Amino acid sequence: MMINMPLFMKYSFFILLLVSFVPGKSSQAQPPRGPFVISPQVSADRSVTFRYLAPSAREVKLGGSQFGASQLPMQKDTLGIWSITVGPLKPDIYPYSFTVDGITVMDPANVAYFPNERFKASLVDIPAEIPMVHALQSVPHGTVTYEYYPSLEGSTGSVVVYTPPGYAKNSKEKYPVFYLISGTTDTEETFFKVGKVNLILDNLIAAGKANPMIIVMPYGNPMARIAEQTGQPKPADLLSREGEDAERRARLFEKDMVSNLIPYIAKNYRTIEDRDHRAIGGFSRGGGQTLRTAFGNMDQFSWVCSYSSYLSSEEMEKRYSHIYRDVNKTNQQLRLLWVSVGNEDFLYKPTTEFLDFLRTKGVNHKSLITGGGHTWMNVRNYVSETAQLLFK
Repeated sequence: MMINMPLFMKYSFFILLLVSFVPGKSSQAQPPRGPFVISPQVSADRSVTFRYLAPSAREVKLGGSQFGASQLPMQKDTLGIWSITVGPLKPDIYPYSFTVDGITVMDPANVAYFPNERFKASLVDIPAEIPMVHALQSVPHGTVTYEYYPSLEGSTGSVVVYTPPGYAKNSKEKYPVFYLISGTTDTEETFFKVGKVNLILDNLIAAGKANPMIIVMPYGNPMARIAEQTGQPKPADLLSREGEDAERRARLFEKDMVSNLIPYIAKNYRTIEDRDHRAIGGFSRGGGQTLRTAFGNMDQFSWVCSYSSYLSSEEMEKRYSHIYRDVNKTNQQLRLLWVSVGNEDFLYKPTTEFLDFLRTKGVNHKSLITGGGHTWMNVRNYVSETAQLLFK
C-alpha cells in the first residue's frame, strides 16, 4: 500500500484534471458573456453604428457633440443591446463615450481610447478615399518606445519617444529632436494615440515632405507625478492659464525638461545636440509650457510651435521682455515661431491677442488660423504643417 499510494495520487490528480476540462464544466465558473457586440461599425458611406450591451440599463446615450448633439438617445433591442447610427461623418478621428443611467463610460467593444487624467473616451476613425496624413499607409514605419527617466524630487518621469524609419539600421546617423507636449489633463500617450504623430511623420518622411526626426512626448504634469509617487493627494486642475499658479507649474515643467529630460534623451538616443536641431511644441496647456520653456531658454531651442495657446501681454512684459527688447537677436535665434488656433476655439481671442503683441513688437512668426475649435482634429493638422517646416 505504501508503494502504490503515489500512483493512486497521480491517477486521482489526472482524473481531476480531466473533469476540470470537460466541456460545460469550466464555463459554469465563468461570468456570462452575453451576445457579441460590434462597436463602432463604420459603413462604406461613412455612417457609424455604435452599440453598447446593457440589458438592465434604463437609458443609454451617445456622447460627442460632433455627432449633432452632446447626448443622443440610443435604442435597446430584445438582447439588451443599445444602438444608434449617425452620419455620414467627415473623415477624421472622433472621440466619443456612452452615458449609461447618468454614468459616462468608454466603449468596451473598442480598443482605441483617448488617454487623459480626467476622462476616458473611445475613438472612431472615419477613413477618407484618399488617405489622410494620419492614416496608416504602406510606407516605412518608425518605432514608438515607452521610457522612464530620473525626474524631479526623486520621482520617475514617463515619456513616449518616436524614432524615424531607419533609426535602428543607420546606427551612426544622428537626428534632430522635436519635444511635443500635450494639453491639460492629457498624458504622454495622447500625441501618440490621438494625435497619431508617428503615422503623420512616417507619411511625411516617405513623401519627402519632412526631415527624419526624433519626437519626444513627455507627461506635462510633473507636480501630479511627484504627488502620486510620494503618496500625496493629486493637485487640483489649474483654475486659469494665467497667473502665479500657472506660471509656477510651468516653471516646474521647464526645470524637468531642461535639467532632466533633454540630458536623458541626449544620453540614450542619437541626437544632434545644438539648439538649431532642437524644437519644442505643444497644445493647449502644453503650448503655454512650450512658450515659457522656449522663451526662458533661448539657448536651447530654435524652433517653437504653439498650438491653441498663448502668453498674455502682462506675462510677456513681466518675464520675457528680452524677446522683444532685443528683437533683432530674437529673430536671429528663432528659426521658427509658429502660433495656430481655430476660430471657434475658446482660446481664439487671447491667442490672436498674443499674435497682435508679437506683430506690434516686430517678433517674426508664422500663424495659421483655421476653422474649428479646441480639438485634436485641428492639432493633427497643425503638427502636419509644422513638421514640414522643422529643421530645414
